[in-house]
Amino acid sequence: MDNPDIFAESGSLQPTTMTFTRRLLLKIAPFLFVRGSASAVDNPQPFGAEFPNLESLTTGEWWTKGVQAAAQNETKKAKGKGKGGGATPPPSMDVPRDEVVCFAYYTHQNGVLKMSAQLFPLKPGEERVARLELKQDDGTWKEVAKGEVHYPGWDAHFRVESWDGSKNVAYRVRHGEKAMFEGLIRRDPVEKNEIVIANMSCNSSRTIGPRTEIIDNLRAQDPDVLFFGGDQTYRHTEHTAGWIEFGLQFRDIIRDRPTVCIPDDHDVGHGNLWGEDGKQSTISGDADGGFRYPVAYVNQVQRQQSWHLPDGYDPKPVNRDVGVYFTRMTVGGIDFAILEDRKFKSGPAGKIPQMGPRPDHINDPSYDPKTIDLPGLELLGKRQEKFLHEWGQDYSGGAVMKCVLSATAFCGAVHMHGGRDQRLLADLDCNGWPQAGRNRALVEIRRSWAPHLCGDQHLAVVVKHGIDEFGDAPYSFTSPALVNTIYGRWWHPLDEKPGPNPVPNSPLPWTGDFKDGLGNPISMLAYANPEDIQDEKKRADGYGLIRFDKTTRKITFECWPRFSKVADGDKAQFPGWPITIAQDANDGRKVHAYLPAQMFEGVTDPVVQVIAEATGEILYTVRVQGGSFKPRVYAPGKYTIKIGRDKPDTLIASGVEV
Repeated sequence: MDNPDIFAESGSLQPTTMTFTRRLLLKIAPFLFVRGSASAVDNPQPFGAEFPNLESLTTGEWWTKGVQAAAQNETKKAKGKGKGGGATPPPSMDVPRDEVVCFAYYTHQNGVLKMSAQLFPLKPGEERVARLELKQDDGTWKEVAKGEVHYPGWDAHFRVESWDGSKNVAYRVRHGEKAMFEGLIRRDPVEKNEIVIANMSCNSSRTIGPRTEIIDNLRAQDPDVLFFGGDQTYRHTEHTAGWIEFGLQFRDIIRDRPTVCIPDDHDVGHGNLWGEDGKQSTISGDADGGFRYPVAYVNQVQRQQSWHLPDGYDPKPVNRDVGVYFTRMTVGGIDFAILEDRKFKSGPAGKIPQMGPRPDHINDPSYDPKTIDLPGLELLGKRQEKFLHEWGQDYSGGAVMKCVLSATAFCGAVHMHGGRDQRLLADLDCNGWPQAGRNRALVEIRRSWAPHLCGDQHLAVVVKHGIDEFGDAPYSFTSPALVNTIYGRWWHPLDEKPGPNPVPNSPLPWTGDFKDGLGNPISMLAYANPEDIQDEKKRADGYGLIRFDKTTRKITFECWPRFSKVADGDKAQFPGWPITIAQDANDGRKVHAYLPAQMFEGVTDPVVQVIAEATGEILYTVRVQGGSFKPRVYAPGKYTIKIGRDKPDTLIASGVEV
């Protein structure tokens, strides 16, 4: 409500107005609060009586529930049941009032700082405003923004225009007189040659408590960007409590560097998610497509996790006003496309024949993958495909190299699901299906020589995708689960043999060329199978680290076990890593010929685009090094070459024939 004061004198309204007001009250009751201070007007069931368990620990008289949850937590720990295998309670929501600001996280792009703060639930009488202060050059603090604390959710947000990204700036988020969370807004590290991003996902809520070993490792490795690719919490109906738990675990690394956070299926209360443009799911398992829980809950989760991302490319909501957040962000010259690969994806139920125990699992060895790649099925959707196409040609903002971030893999690089003896032929939850949508996405990613980073699968793998043939598409790195107690997965070919073209001298037995259960060509470079899913030291927990070298144009994938001791000099990654690739290897099409070298007078390191004239297809758009470039092409024909400072807006040659 923009004007809560309309209810202040409701007793003096005329009958017609009173009737209207009652209707309005009923409509907005799930979101009603009095700005400025917490009040008994908060609805204890903000998502309606149909969903009494949604956010039950952080709404109504939450402080009584927090005490109970804390007592249960202590009982669980006392009985030794706090490390997986069953439900575990979140931390108590009732904290000392000088600690109610739990954590903050930010990005800055194109002169705009966006920061979100997550608060613990507030009590009656406490103000509903958080404040952002920045440290000035003279050492004093200046308030630069205020943010309303939302109910439900208890999150606040700050936007600061005309942001100078060339300086480090200390910040603090405050509530009331004493509550405070401090951190550092890092300068854009454009001068650094190597930019490092941490790739993380799947943070099991069955293993409670701090993530000390991961934080210690990340502190020692000092990544420039943090990417949390989904399933930050598995507390399906209690996102705020789970999100606060996540914040307590990771805030000591999040507080001082740009953080990309995108929610995935478990964050919004699903086992699997096919968003289908915001549709309402109506069947158990949600495989018909759409969201299970109310739009207000879905949008709350997205707001809490992703409001701080740079402004969206195309922010128009999908059906039922479910919000979107796909966008781009550039840090240190690495330009990230941030995708929503669940939001627009079609659900399989009712669209393809069921060939397994459930609509999204296929176990019929006689099925033809082509029969489920039907016209009209969507993966990224037309809006995101358009975004990828335009993003791939735009190197503004100092972009040198590109990278794509999303929740899950564009293939099914998994054989065993849930247990070592539970083989599954094809899982439609992965982005290997629908195959036509998968291929369109990979074509766009390939045009900018970008790798793809994701999570969701719990199993760490590096694959090189194929579209028309093995190896002609980009590399993809799926991070391991941060804490892998929810659902184990394994790469284990049925014949226990490597594929053609295995990785030379690999310590892993099953690398090489394979087709996944959906018929997609993939080349397996490395995988990190759990040795024992019951032993936390052998579950293959961990995270990825990706290094972009802007001088050599090399990209290195690293995969670190959760319990490694990086700060103590431990260099032991999972077997098969590190893996270093050339940037241009993300376009693996076979080179037919090279066009004559192009000399660029008056411009250094331009963006170069090569177009096949027979079809009008953009082969690639990349920023090259120096003042000349020898373009490669993949078939005989005539070609057009364009260049530009940040976009290929100047024609320099056409009809170049090979």
